[in-house]
Amino acid sequence: MKLQLALDLVNIPEALALVEQVEEYIDVVEIGTPVVINEGLHAVKAIKDRFPALEVLADLKIMDAGAYEVMKASEAGADIITVLGVSDDTTIAGAVAEARERGKQIMVDMINVPNLEQRAREIDALGVDYICVHAGYDHQAAGKNSFAELRTIKGVVEQAKTAVAGGIKLETIEEVIAAEPDLVIVGGGITGVDDRPAVAAAMQRLVRGA
Repeated sequence: MKLQLALDLVNIPEALALVEQVEEYIDVVEIGTPVVINEGLHAVKAIKDRFPALEVLADLKIMDAGAYEVMKASEAGADIITVLGVSDDTTIAGAVAEARERGKQIMVDMINVPNLEQRAREIDALGVDYICVHAGYDHQAAGKNSFAELRTIKGVVEQAKTAVAGGIKLETIEEVIAAEPDLVIVGGGITGVDDRPAVAAAMQRLVRGA
């Protein structure tokens, strides 16, 4: 099981400073969609150049032109690129093919997918690396979490690894870990606390079962 830090509401200097604080406790750094919108793929390159030992995820939420967008994110240094589960199968297949050619990985974000179980089976068959259940900001405001959805995904997926994101904090991470995802994604649960290194270290211990 790995721990991913999601960076959403920061610029490049702030992102670099945040990762510097918790680098030793995380496995993956996510350049969130807001950062990509504000800073472009320069943010991906900046993080990968500074922290080459960490995997970098570009949260592009691709909906079309899968192969092209994966190519551009790969050129910037992304190791994992996200595609939306509600996108067309041809978009996902194109993204997977491009990622394979470049030695990269594809994560499919299941946010707003209506028939989760059926779509998870379909996406798993397309050869993606991760399927992620995700309670977005708006869902979290309405009190939704991803834990039940994670169990649904794990019950049907045979090839892909599973990831979970959305509102995970130190107080709730053990419930997440109990559902046995391969990747636990934490944003404000680390970035929004006073002692980030201490919280990240505690999360790492729990994720690794130490």
